[in-house]
Amino acid sequence: MVKKIAIALLCTALGSSLYARDISEGKGFIGLEVGAATVQGDTYYKPGHEGNAVEFGLRIGAQKDEWRTMFAFDYFDSSSDDQNIEKSFLMVDYFLYESDAEIKIKPFIGLNLGYVNYESTFVDVSDFAYGAQAGVTVGITEYLDLDLSYRYSLSSADELDNMGSIVFGVNYLY
Repeated sequence: MVKKIAIALLCTALGSSLYARDISEGKGFIGLEVGAATVQGDTYYKPGHEGNAVEFGLRIGAQKDEWRTMFAFDYFDSSSDDQNIEKSFLMVDYFLYESDAEIKIKPFIGLNLGYVNYESTFVDVSDFAYGAQAGVTVGITEYLDLDLSYRYSLSSADELDNMGSIVFGVNYLY
């Protein structure tokens, strides 16, 4: 328990310092995301059950020309598969390059670290999750970005194995 609290505090401190630096040096943004998610976790009727549903969430962060940091809060509820997840992630993405066209296209790769709460009948666990993502961001205007990405995360909880999502996001830059 002490180890988990120490890791959570370290992640919070790291995330806070990265986020503060990003705000002062880059453009801040707030956005929404929706995705098609697959979750593999234990349910009361089947260990390691794989459920599919739509997830949706809120994101806030900052970005510069070469990278962005972001906090995302997502919710996944698959009542037909008896799975429910609340996720909080800190993500750091690196933009591989930026197109010179009027509409800016920037592919990216990144890492995520977060905390998840997984619920099913007779199952209720909270633990850390970590993973990676890759995708592309399209700058529609100076103040509006769209992105499409694939995010994959593993959990350290015994009852929750992994989560994968194809995520579409809209960001308002300020």
